Amino acid sequence: MREPLLTIRTGEAVMAAVLIVAVMGVTMIGFEWIPHLSVILVVCGLLAFGKFKGIRFQDMQDGMASGVMSGIGAIYLFFFIGLLVSAMMMSGSIPTLMYYGFDLISPKLFYLSAFALTSVVGVSIGSSLTTCATLGVAFLGMGEAFDANPAIVAGAVVSGAFFGDKMSPLSDTTSIAASIVGIDLFEHIRNMMYTTLPAWILTAIFFWMLSGNSAQADIAGIQEYRANLEATGLIHGYALLPFAVLLLLVLRKINAIYAIIITIIVSLIITYFHSHISIDQLGGYFFSGYKPAEGLEIGDVAKLISRGGVNSMFFTQTIVILALSLGGLLNALGILPALMQGIAHLLTNAGRATFTVAATSLSVNVLIGEQYLSLLLSGNTFKPVYERLGLHPRNIARTIEDAGTVMNPLVPWSVCGVFISSVLDVPVLSYLPYAFFCYLCLILTLIFGFTGVTLSQADE
Repeated sequence: MREPLLTIRTGEAVMAAVLIVAVMGVTMIGFEWIPHLSVILVVCGLLAFGKFKGIRFQDMQDGMASGVMSGIGAIYLFFFIGLLVSAMMMSGSIPTLMYYGFDLISPKLFYLSAFALTSVVGVSIGSSLTTCATLGVAFLGMGEAFDANPAIVAGAVVSGAFFGDKMSPLSDTTSIAASIVGIDLFEHIRNMMYTTLPAWILTAIFFWMLSGNSAQADIAGIQEYRANLEATGLIHGYALLPFAVLLLLVLRKINAIYAIIITIIVSLIITYFHSHISIDQLGGYFFSGYKPAEGLEIGDVAKLISRGGVNSMFFTQTIVILALSLGGLLNALGILPALMQGIAHLLTNAGRATFTVAATSLSVNVLIGEQYLSLLLSGNTFKPVYERLGLHPRNIARTIEDAGTVMNPLVPWSVCGVFISSVLDVPVLSYLPYAFFCYLCLILTLIFGFTGVTLSQADE
């Protein structure tokens, strides 16, 4: 980013930060505004502050543009992710992965099965909320049939869905976290495995211990999902080839956009093995997302596979642009530098830096309830600290995911918390103790931060 236009005292910066958080909290939680409007309101207030301080509008605008340019990679990447989701739906890659994933259901280990299956589907579609709204509802219904604890079922669903949201290359939060600190998407995903895989294994053990013997459980709901997936005509073993190609490219450390383009091409070739899609239909799917054939009665499966398209990325892209603009303006007006200067004497090692980043991400989730802003504000603010300490930016990307992305569903008034509790009809405070994966990620990232285990140095 550009050099600050103002030099202000730390006290002024703290007052400005508190006021910004208050405005966002009141508008998003109290008035239920979408985050875009809240950010625009704050930007207007900061522009007025800058004008009062005698700063030219052009200079402030240049500061905002500098902020946007720092994350332009994420904005471009979202276009390709939208295209990739459509292509993998058309080819049957995602539906086929879900179809075979249903074989993971075990009546004897119902809670563990719910966690494992939502993990698979979450990774395949990259959306925690869609996974909760479809499979989550199905598992809650099945749980009622044999007297399972709905809070534990909901905790398993949330844990699996947010594992997918965190680790899927199709997830917008994963892309934001990688791009905001300037690292490759797949490099970010590989680095997250250090905290994510142990958290997943521990969570699986906990749900295995909680699962009772429900051998007579009625899993008709899952069989219905399988039958409806088959009815789409998209289920083919060879349709998993694009996933294999994507995995191979990831392992070979190919740039994310190149890997996605190649996977899209392979998906399109696979599509024409079993479908006859016209060029105009193809354009419609790529822009608006894949849609199953009209008149096809496939129940909730229609929601699972009606995804993708460039259009689906616009909400995320616009909030990223606005948040990056806000970060650039905060830097230009000297607010972020003054805040950093106020705590710089405390951030002397990796442990303190990790704790501060995690606390900031968590605080934004609690005070504002918005996971995108928790990633963007924390990543933008503390990236220079990691550079000063000689730490690779992949470390901060992992921390903001562990304390930002997966913690949002545990806040009752957050965007994810309100949505999930409404869809599953289980209060956040009821499923919170059983959403093991979410807070295990936070605990592990703090432990690794203070011990230095798995942290990468900048010269690596």
